[in-house]
Amino acid sequence: MTKLPMLFTLAAAALAAAGFPQAEISNGSVRAKLYLPDARQGYYRATRFDWSGQIASLEFQGHNYFGQWFDRYDPNRHDSILGPVEEFLSAGLGLGYNDVKPGESFVKIGVGAVRKPEERAFEHFKTYEITDPGKWTVKQFPDRVEFTQELRATAGYAYLYKKTVRLTAGKPQLVLEHSLKNTGGKAIETSVYEHNFYVIDGRPAGPDFTVKFPFAVRAAADLKGLAETRGNELTYLKELQEGQSVYTALEGYGNTPIDYDIRVENTGAHAGVRQTSDRPLAKLVFWSIRSTVCPEAYIDMRIEPGKEFTWRIAYDFYTLPESGAK
Repeated sequence: MTKLPMLFTLAAAALAAAGFPQAEISNGSVRAKLYLPDARQGYYRATRFDWSGQIASLEFQGHNYFGQWFDRYDPNRHDSILGPVEEFLSAGLGLGYNDVKPGESFVKIGVGAVRKPEERAFEHFKTYEITDPGKWTVKQFPDRVEFTQELRATAGYAYLYKKTVRLTAGKPQLVLEHSLKNTGGKAIETSVYEHNFYVIDGRPAGPDFTVKFPFAVRAAADLKGLAETRGNELTYLKELQEGQSVYTALEGYGNTPIDYDIRVENTGAHAGVRQTSDRPLAKLVFWSIRSTVCPEAYIDMRIEPGKEFTWRIAYDFYTLPESGAK
């Protein structure tokens, strides 16, 4: 794609954005804009990612950490969304997918009930027909937005999902607070991962970016000369071009929350972000194209009927000294 059509695409998306339900929050040092869930007018209406907490932009000391990373916008496209965003999967499938017949509905947590068509297998990137988006409630405050989704029984599953996107008072920190209560008759066994679509100041993925971990990290896949793991870091060996990508599972972490500690830094922008959680890593993946850098951290959960599971993810934003990385 040439630069000119890309500019037209971005301009069209910017003009359209004025009509999307949205909210702005601030704590003085950090300002963020969020898109809100709406089945008719929402920015994101596909069925891959949780509809709540889409962060269209986040600014700290002149740096922007999130924004549009894709060329073509379509509200029903699986990845037309702005990060950090979350997807729930049960053994790689929608919840209850194998238990229902074509024409019946299974569950995508954070989306609702969706219809299973006649197909050979679950399609991760497909946008399914939504049969019940659940009941969404959104409460807005100056420093936070609280989301609640209640889904009635579908294939034996029902839940109450709560998510608060909060800017911490007195520090440059964003916190995502979650709870998932099982209100149905079957145990909910699922995982959730944070797909961090970082676009720090729009810088291209390349040697200025470093992803750091508190453990010796190993790439499970061949990175094809585009990146490498060394010690506790993943670094790029060259700037990614259009059409190039890096994808691998990452190994080396333990089973306590101390290893859920990921830093993404860009020495050209002199900006970084640290992501931590109160839950251990169940799986860790890294994906990147030229326009975005995405560590993907998974959390596993099993919730018996009547029980609730909570988890917290924090993002601390900081600047780097002009001479190099922190």
